[in-house]
Amino acid sequence: MSEANNQRAALSDKTAEMAVAGFTFALGAIAVYDSWRIGARWVGDGPQTGYFPFYVGLIICIASAVNFIQALLMSKEKNGVFVEVGQLKLVLSVLVPTSVYVVLVALFGIYVPSIVYIAFFMLWLGKYPWWKAALVSVGTSVFFYCVFEIWFKVPLPKGPVEALLGLD
Repeated sequence: MSEANNQRAALSDKTAEMAVAGFTFALGAIAVYDSWRIGARWVGDGPQTGYFPFYVGLIICIASAVNFIQALLMSKEKNGVFVEVGQLKLVLSVLVPTSVYVVLVALFGIYVPSIVYIAFFMLWLGKYPWWKAALVSVGTSVFFYCVFEIWFKVPLPKGPVEALLGLD
């Protein structure tokens, strides 16, 4: 891919501001809704459980709406490049594998996905030889198994491979 193609805008400041404002508004709205559901009034013996979270959520919603309107009214002169295509590719090259790792941890426990995750990054981004990637990734998982499971007696999520090895 050409250098000029990597330098073009992937996302403008205006779009990023509006997206973040929308996201934080949604979080505030969830807080407002759930606080109202569990009780957000002042009663005879004081505030209900959701009283203070309700108002915090309301403040978040108002601030997010103000930010959204400010972004919507942003002039073309102030609307710069938030992220370029090349920068976004670098972020996604870490974000996507990390998201896959999180899903794999939920399905297969922490140790086997950690071996795959560490080895993947060492091979793909670090360009290390396969034997170093295997040694470091397996060694790291064995180390953390010993530290958490054996020494501190803190169980971490395990999957079917650990069950087969009798480590569960």
